[in-house]
Amino acid sequence: MKLSNSLRFSVISLLSASLVGCAMYSQQDYGDRVAQSLEPLSVWSISNTSQAQRATTLVDLVTIPELEQLIKQALDHNPSVQQTALALQIAYAQKRQVGADQLPSLGLNINASDEEQNERQFNTELSVSWELDIWQKIADSKAASSAQLASSAADYQAAKDTLAASIMRQWLSISLYQQKVSIEQQRLVSLDANQTFVSERYRKGLGGLEDLDSAKSSSESTKSTIAEYQETLAAAQRNLKVLLGQLGDYSLPEIPDQFPQVILPLADVPDQDLARRPDLIAAFADIQAQQYTTQVAYKTMLPSLSLSAALSDTATHLSDSLLTSPLWSILGQVTAPLFQGGRLKAEAQIEALKTEQTFWAYQETLLNAVNEVEDALSQEQALERQQQHLGLALASVRRSEANYQDKYRMGLVDILNLLTAQQQVYDIEIQLAQVTFNRLSNRVDLGLALGLGVINEAQ
Repeated sequence: MKLSNSLRFSVISLLSASLVGCAMYSQQDYGDRVAQSLEPLSVWSISNTSQAQRATTLVDLVTIPELEQLIKQALDHNPSVQQTALALQIAYAQKRQVGADQLPSLGLNINASDEEQNERQFNTELSVSWELDIWQKIADSKAASSAQLASSAADYQAAKDTLAASIMRQWLSISLYQQKVSIEQQRLVSLDANQTFVSERYRKGLGGLEDLDSAKSSSESTKSTIAEYQETLAAAQRNLKVLLGQLGDYSLPEIPDQFPQVILPLADVPDQDLARRPDLIAAFADIQAQQYTTQVAYKTMLPSLSLSAALSDTATHLSDSLLTSPLWSILGQVTAPLFQGGRLKAEAQIEALKTEQTFWAYQETLLNAVNEVEDALSQEQALERQQQHLGLALASVRRSEANYQDKYRMGLVDILNLLTAQQQVYDIEIQLAQVTFNRLSNRVDLGLALGLGVINEAQ
């Protein structure tokens, strides 16, 4: 039997569309490209010893006993993290929504109609429809949804890690400014004693007015510094409340005016390959999701096959129309886009270009990650040296102060020499507190850069 011209044309068009759709899409292996970009990272990876204590979370880098409870509280009440958690739940729902397209759909339709001079008619139809996924287009859509879910899960982990790091920094900042206020208050006591001594000398005619003005100026300047530190301390306390998701009269736990101990030397930080960094996990998942989306866009140009079956019945009474003696029908349908002015082809090319975009976004994230690790490592070494030198300087100036105290008791020096030595002690104590804070804060940055964070309860 010969095919008609129209049918022959339709068959040729379907085959042509299939061949064009398959030929236009050439899948790149972005996984290999990502792996190649990761190869140089072994050059700077941190080595650990066999006896090293392994740090698995961010809080393991410093010892703050109350921190874990605060982080748990913040995860339950911080608005930003809660929004990210809801975004993850939405991604789960979207995955289930896409997966439903692979299953047949079932529908029931009951109609009633009235016509002039005719009895009421009831029509009942039970239909089943199913699109056969012959090109794995629906499967690719589901895979894209799964990759997007992985990206959302990584974003949620990143939000939790960032929140934990911010709480740690605010805790350290509060401790720092409590120390600074205490040191400056001690300095003020010393300066007030200096001012009293200068005033007595001035009344006795042993000093000039400029000495008295200088002493008053130093005292007032220190009072101004104390006021500044107290306000910065109050701001840090307010910021910590915001991070915890608390407002009003919420009382923070007592924060000691001394820094926590760093329990891990840098050499004992475990090997890291950045695979734990949530931003890199999310960026790679975005590549995978966009790859599958591109496949779907190209496969949209291919024919689709769907099957449908229906049972229908018509009667003058509703009970009689409920499929008591139904008629059945089965329909197979093949559809294919023949000409849409190049719209589908352009959409597929756009998705392919977006895939390349996501790859370079991953590269940018990777470069930033490597730079963050290198910066944190360099800062760690520099701050460690500063801390050591300031520790030696503080020990030296304290010995000098003790010598001046002994000489002052023996009458060998006056009180001005002793007070000057005490001011040097306060200056170096302030510097050492700041450098210690900088090192601890940088240790938090290093932990984030290496992918350390809070434990993911879903794992």
